[in-house]
Amino acid sequence: MASSGEEPRSGSPGRAGTGTEPAPTADAAQLDTAEDFEVLEEEEEEDLSELPPLEDVGRPPAPPREDTQHSEPGRGEVAEDPQEWLDVLGSGLLKKKTLVPGQGVDTRPHKGQDVTIRLKAALEDGTVVEENPALTFTLGDCDVMQALDLCVQLLEMGETALIVSDAKYCYGAQGRSPDIPPNSALTLEVELLAARDTPDLELLSGKEKIELANHKRERGNFFYQQADYVLAINSYDIALKIIGSSSKVDFSPDEEAELLDVKVKCLNNLAASQLKLDHYEAALKSCNLVLEHQPGNIKALFRKGKVLAQQGEYREAIPILKAALKLEPSNKTIHAELSKLVKKHADQKNVETEMYRKMLGNPSTAGTPGKCKDKLPWSIPWKWLFGATAIALGGVALSVVIAARN
Repeated sequence: MASSGEEPRSGSPGRAGTGTEPAPTADAAQLDTAEDFEVLEEEEEEDLSELPPLEDVGRPPAPPREDTQHSEPGRGEVAEDPQEWLDVLGSGLLKKKTLVPGQGVDTRPHKGQDVTIRLKAALEDGTVVEENPALTFTLGDCDVMQALDLCVQLLEMGETALIVSDAKYCYGAQGRSPDIPPNSALTLEVELLAARDTPDLELLSGKEKIELANHKRERGNFFYQQADYVLAINSYDIALKIIGSSSKVDFSPDEEAELLDVKVKCLNNLAASQLKLDHYEAALKSCNLVLEHQPGNIKALFRKGKVLAQQGEYREAIPILKAALKLEPSNKTIHAELSKLVKKHADQKNVETEMYRKMLGNPSTAGTPGKCKDKLPWSIPWKWLFGATAIALGGVALSVVIAARN
């Protein structure tokens, strides 16, 4: 496994199965579209998604009391009573209705628990695009579409609910090829089957910890592809916490090396996401953490150079990019970035030179001739007079010395 790169698998990550993310598109770009050596199968051209960070729905809002606004359940369902619909976010974009009551409010799952649900998803025209009898994911970790992560928190054990979600909380503007078109709203039938605490990280074997961390990392890659860099950062942070957690189990040298490899990938992609959000100090810290483990990591060197350049630190950025270029001389992206920085640095030095000249009060080129002309008639006679006086005094002194010797 290459330790300097990021090469996620194209399939659905981990336990969340087929309901968690779309298949990679044919035109999926690299992790950072400006870097031709950065290969990620799960990436799109950068265009900030409108998906917000995962909202915290600890307690359900009061159901709307409107007669007609939320009366359409979708997929041909009969709306017996519009008041049965719960407007989860208060925007009308995510609604929930109980079909089969559960076992009580006290049986609702909590964030951080592993939940298992039965899922059936359909488009607005009734076309079923997803059926999973036992989909398991960690609630609140963004392992699945936001519509599920938000609404499953509100389900009671054994409850079956109908969820109508705008595309914003499903697969967004990208959709999921080939079955879910872009900007498609979905109707979800969900039954909560089980909820249990997540395994103790300290007791995970090396293989289990690697699989779990990779699952969270790949979720981060999925969000990066969707241009939702906030959620991507969230997933990479979760993966790094898993890797950095203490353990009561001994790992083999190979497992230790693989965990370090996953950590480096997460940090590199974390830096890429932070750069997209202009979080330069955080991105610089992520790059430095990579370089602590792998001083010759090209991606970390390249991103560190970019961060410093964004901060105007061209003098520090240039040698870092030169070091990256030395490791990979044929890389055109680094060549282009380095050339651009050298030019910017030269322009910066010219500006600084002019600024220092003005601060020190040096006369401008235009003003110098005039001042010289003003001083010229007086300065030459005084200099001549001073020189003549000095010569005369020197002659007198010499005469006195000669006389004294005689």
